[in-house]
Amino acid sequence: MMAKQILDSFSETLMQDERVLSSRERELLVCILQNARATSGSGLETQAAVSAVIARSVGETVAQRAFTLLGGSIVEQILAGSGTSASAEESRAGNAIYLTVPATGPQPPSGPQPPSTTPLKNPPGPQPPSGPQPPSSSPLKDPIGPQPPSGPQPPSGLHPLTVSKRGNGVGALDAPTIPKSQCVVLDEFLAPQELDELIAYTLRHEADFQTSEVISPSGEPGVTDYSHRRSRVLMDSGQHENMILDRIRGVLPRVCDQLGMEPFAVTRTEAQVTASNDGDFFGAHCDDAQELIASRHLTFVYFFHGEPCRFEGGELRLYDSRDNGQDTFGGHQTIVPRQNQIVFFPCSVLHEITAVQCPSKAFAESRFTLNGWLHR
Repeated sequence: MMAKQILDSFSETLMQDERVLSSRERELLVCILQNARATSGSGLETQAAVSAVIARSVGETVAQRAFTLLGGSIVEQILAGSGTSASAEESRAGNAIYLTVPATGPQPPSGPQPPSTTPLKNPPGPQPPSGPQPPSSSPLKDPIGPQPPSGPQPPSGLHPLTVSKRGNGVGALDAPTIPKSQCVVLDEFLAPQELDELIAYTLRHEADFQTSEVISPSGEPGVTDYSHRRSRVLMDSGQHENMILDRIRGVLPRVCDQLGMEPFAVTRTEAQVTASNDGDFFGAHCDDAQELIASRHLTFVYFFHGEPCRFEGGELRLYDSRDNGQDTFGGHQTIVPRQNQIVFFPCSVLHEITAVQCPSKAFAESRFTLNGWLHR
């Protein structure tokens, strides 16, 4: 066997060992390389130079880890016939599944990094009474045309998500019986430039935010109930709605798989920007609890804010159970808002947003989300 064949053989074996290169690291490398190629355009020399630098760094890292793992005991292990495989790392926290998905927007060659956003300004403007906001409830929208059924397939084969243009921005007060909470969390979901543009758009439209509403237990929409929900919503997020739905389209098969959901045809979508300031919150509820919104199937909540972050709280809590329709909750998991992070969970999961603390009360320092629902 030639030296190169021996090295190739070892390389193939080492690639399977999560201790040498974890699956998340592999995904990150793919993301970095894709972004580097996208950034360098048609410059083949630049692409080759960037790939060579990355390959050299990765090679050194893999070699060092492999030596640490195998160096002193490889002969004994070979003689003893024992393997060197290790159990794969699990990127789970409770029932939250953390996935790394390569960004598709413009990224710097160094790969996904937290964006440097423009500082948010201090807006005058009325602040809604306080309370926590969850994946804020959003407007019901009309589908634009029929959706082809979706099955387990790669992102490129997904049906297009429809964007509707009307909504009433309502949430729900009551929740049905729900299963054990579960969610999928993706970091660095948008490119830095896309995040900056979303923040700038949100600040420019401060005057267009409206008081959040809910659906009453009797099914009446458009009800203001400050004892249950306090926040403000922007029903028109412009091109950013299409942008976030495009990203969701690319990861939906994987998200459904991780949540144990059957693939489903998206008949319509809802999306809105929610601003939660000092004291804002959203009490425990489900996103499909009323007949008006019963077709909601999957909730998404994309977090963003000014840098540095000036608020605390506003955590998304997902509860495990709701017994016999009573407000008796089981255990829960907590998702702390992180810049450029998105969370997916079934609409039937009982959840709430804890109270936000924002001492300045400045609109620009609020907890923001671009959140919504996929209907089936």
